[in-house]
Amino acid sequence: MINKQFTCIECPRGCVLNVEIESCRVVKVSGNKCSKGEFYAQSEVENPLRILTSTVLTKGLSLKMLPVRTDRPIPKSRVAEAAVKIKELRIDKPARAGDVIAENFLGLGVDLVATRDALKESPMNNEA
Repeated sequence: MINKQFTCIECPRGCVLNVEIESCRVVKVSGNKCSKGEFYAQSEVENPLRILTSTVLTKGLSLKMLPVRTDRPIPKSRVAEAAVKIKELRIDKPARAGDVIAENFLGLGVDLVATRDALKESPMNNEA
């Protein structure tokens, strides 16, 4: 049996969770002051998920790098792979915050969305 401690981030209390783990499964959670703590501990041990935020290179737009994020959490085990794929992307069409940049990203059923507007670069910006 393995014992781990987590600080729960599901509510403002920040409970320190003591988690007993056996065969990669949560056996017991203590220290939580609400039901969210137990769910959080189980998720962190058995299937940790993360929202991925990054930037995508642009060409001819008002931003050189467009901030993006996944619209839902993805498995933590796939974050590095996702980061590599994002690095390969290039955007040359205007995008507004919320626009889908990559649909069904990595086949995970999540979309990669813009978090800021990137419009066509003004001709005035090209004069030097």
